[in-house]
Amino acid sequence: MTVSGGRGSSQGSSQESRARPGQRRMAQWTRDYVRLPGIPDEYIAENGAPRPVWARFFDAFAGLSPADIERRFANADRHLHEAGVTYRAPGDTSDRIWPLSHLPLIIDAADWRQLAAGVAQRAQLLEMVLADLYGEGRLVADGAIPAAAIAGSSEYLRAVSGIKPPGGRYLHLYAADIGRGPDGRWWVLGDRTQAPSGAGYALENRLVLSRAFSNLYKSMNVERVAPFFEAFRDSLRASADRDEPRIGLLTPGAFSETYFEHATLARYLGFLLVEGDDLAVSGDRIHIRTVAGLKRLDVLLRRVDSNMLDPLELDASSYLGVPGLVEVLRKGGVVVANMPGSGVMEARALLGFLPNLCRRLLSEDLMMPHIATWWCGQKSAREQVLSRLDEFAIEGAYGRGVADFPGNGPVLPGELSAADRDRLKDAISHRGIDYVGQELVRLSTTPVWENGRIAPRPFVLRVFAAATPSGWTVLPGGFCRIADRADARAVSMGDGAVSADVWVVSDKAVATSTLLPAVDTVRIRRIAGVLPSRAADNLFWLGRYLERAEATIRLIRALCTPLRDPARANVNGNAPAMHSAERIQRLLVTWGAASQTARANPAKVALEALQSEEKFGSALSLVRSAQRTATSLRERLSPDAWQVITEMADRLAIEVHDDDGVVSAAELTLQELASFAGLAQENMNRAAGWRFLEMGRRAERAINTTRFARQFAYDEAGDEDLDVLLTLVDCQITYRSRYLVQPLLTPVRDLAVLDPYNPRSVAFQVAALNEHIAALPSLKEHGLIERPQRLAVGLEAMLTTAEASSLDVKTLFALEQDLLNLADAVGLHYFPHGPNASRPEKLTGLA
Repeated sequence: MTVSGGRGSSQGSSQESRARPGQRRMAQWTRDYVRLPGIPDEYIAENGAPRPVWARFFDAFAGLSPADIERRFANADRHLHEAGVTYRAPGDTSDRIWPLSHLPLIIDAADWRQLAAGVAQRAQLLEMVLADLYGEGRLVADGAIPAAAIAGSSEYLRAVSGIKPPGGRYLHLYAADIGRGPDGRWWVLGDRTQAPSGAGYALENRLVLSRAFSNLYKSMNVERVAPFFEAFRDSLRASADRDEPRIGLLTPGAFSETYFEHATLARYLGFLLVEGDDLAVSGDRIHIRTVAGLKRLDVLLRRVDSNMLDPLELDASSYLGVPGLVEVLRKGGVVVANMPGSGVMEARALLGFLPNLCRRLLSEDLMMPHIATWWCGQKSAREQVLSRLDEFAIEGAYGRGVADFPGNGPVLPGELSAADRDRLKDAISHRGIDYVGQELVRLSTTPVWENGRIAPRPFVLRVFAAATPSGWTVLPGGFCRIADRADARAVSMGDGAVSADVWVVSDKAVATSTLLPAVDTVRIRRIAGVLPSRAADNLFWLGRYLERAEATIRLIRALCTPLRDPARANVNGNAPAMHSAERIQRLLVTWGAASQTARANPAKVALEALQSEEKFGSALSLVRSAQRTATSLRERLSPDAWQVITEMADRLAIEVHDDDGVVSAAELTLQELASFAGLAQENMNRAAGWRFLEMGRRAERAINTTRFARQFAYDEAGDEDLDVLLTLVDCQITYRSRYLVQPLLTPVRDLAVLDPYNPRSVAFQVAALNEHIAALPSLKEHGLIERPQRLAVGLEAMLTTAEASSLDVKTLFALEQDLLNLADAVGLHYFPHGPNASRPEKLTGLA
């Protein structure tokens, strides 16, 4: 497009020559940007002049040197990687790093006020329509909405019809996808009433970009987002029927496309992150299965589709929901946000009826129009679409994409082959109820940074509104998706698309805000909190995987590095004696860390055991298993803890080629494992979650140490084997300072197995396990000691009374089996899974 100004070109050039370097750079960027062909964009206003908010931004941005800009962008990218900010596009089987645009979308205060008012009005309208559709049904009875437009949607749930929503409303959170039309006005592209996603990613975008450009962010007077989330949280709390409700966020699980967002919101809002299997119906209430029995849940913020919520009354194939949830809703036993069935308002078939519905229900016109839409279920609209087919984009009336055509976006008839065009016309003619025709509208563009310069790209902005007792509150900002092609007509988070932070710039200074309440408004509490059984299970196995990885790495290091006494090294001086090395290799093969065929070459065994992707017992595989388990605990792990796990996985994935590289990677990974243990020890509250993480570590360490003792402290073991054992259990210094003699069988066995003061001994681990199990709540009320504690007490008594001279291989093998049985007993008792698992029996005094 062409932009004209009020000054002649010669005068402009003269001024530019006298400008600061930053100003000249900004002028060059501006010329490069507006020279590109296209449509009205966010940088240029309708009158052809740059928007003032963008001029302010680029004036400050241009003052940064190219090196400083690249450094800030690199810091933002590094934070996304280290924090593990991920997503999955439809069809993905693995996570992708979140793609963040390095420039924000900027909206001025006046523009935002108009936009926010339109979103709030639309949210209220849809709430009223939902209340009628599932209530009296007057709109359908009076013909304001065709019955077929509702019945054709799979999101209209007859099982929910007639249920008065607990909490008093259907929509607690609403989102609208919007963009600028050709005339510069905002247009609604679609409604999100099912379980709107993106708010958590908007939070993360704000965190990253405000850090990368902290001074610029503050100087621009950007509206804060914390008050919106505080209002949303308070609204959910007020919707419950008790003063201090328990609120859960229901997620489909770690394989969900937006699981990171679920964990982010749960952590930020202070909600429990739960899956369907974590919940159970008892009476007229929903409860969480915890390590302390069933605990009442009052509010459920769902991120699971409506049809999947209850396999008894909705989709019987669902494993994501809670059997009996709809019946609990009938009895008013839980608030679900958003109410099941609210997704019916996302149907494009309803768009064309909203203007009249707004006048009927609110006595006013829609403030923000949507794309002109014709539902082909009506004869007149169908005929109009078919007569001017090439002038429309054809969309599914009730879901993404068009049946029998590739992709999840609209179909443009003008770009189809003659055969496909005829096929589309026949489909619309025979079953028009499934299709809508929409006006072809190109999206407005926003500036992005591409290859060292500014470029325009189309975007879609998702704006969120939360229902509060005082009305609808709109998030000042939102979730912006930017296409990678200049001619995109729709944007989804697929290949090439990126997200951007959204800065709503205030006319005046903005006060800092936080989600934390004032100190004097909070009643002091010291409680351990609720730990769902699934989270306890994952914490337990996170500890086991990390400890198992440490044991494997210690074996690798012992195989590759000389022991302290060079006389016990082989002729090359880079491995323990051949007899001990053979035992190490055999143990690595037995553990699934290396292949049998590699045993002829110790270096190959070590390399395989360190970073083989095929071997389930390799250090890399174990750390990745820990990383996958930690993914399900994102709301419970600190950013530092997650970063340590990520760095370990990245380090072990870097290819090494020689013994020095193996030893270096092993030693650095051992340091990182120690860092994680230190973070857990110093930073985690001494609640049940910390105990299960510790129990996993202690149980696995006890098992591995017993195996080490069995392999290297056997009855005929020589000093080479005993030296290896002392190295593996990190007791060389302790033994030498205590005995001042070469390794001997009985004192080495005592130190590794029975010494209660040695933090690496089996006895120490069992004592810690006994202490943790004793501190956990009892799940049965018969007053008897439960099986995990019974086994732990028995093991501790045996180790306390045993003598090192009696610890033969047979005894050590029996001890190893007893430790495995104890670990299994903890799992069976506290982590019930599946329909046949033993469930907690403690039902009295439900909290």
